[in-house]
Amino acid sequence: MKKTKFTESQIIGILKQQESGQKVTDICREHGISQPTFYQWKTKYSGMDVNHLKKLKEMEAELSQYKKIVAEQTLQITVLKDVIEKKL
Repeated sequence: MKKTKFTESQIIGILKQQESGQKVTDICREHGISQPTFYQWKTKYSGMDVNHLKKLKEMEAELSQYKKIVAEQTLQITVLKDVIEKKL
């Protein structure tokens, strides 16, 4: 996936410009983005604030840690079951 040259907080700022009444075409021209890109951002980030975005990122990081823990536990359980079956 291609990386954007804008940070997520900058994207939210750009979207707020449209909410304040500027035309989408003017915003796109000013920032050098296409209208489809603007509308993709709008569907992804609409209604978000920078604080909400930070909380979302923290929650995603926490979720990935939990997924890693669950995967490790599942592996350990599988190994222990195999060991028990071989002993019996």
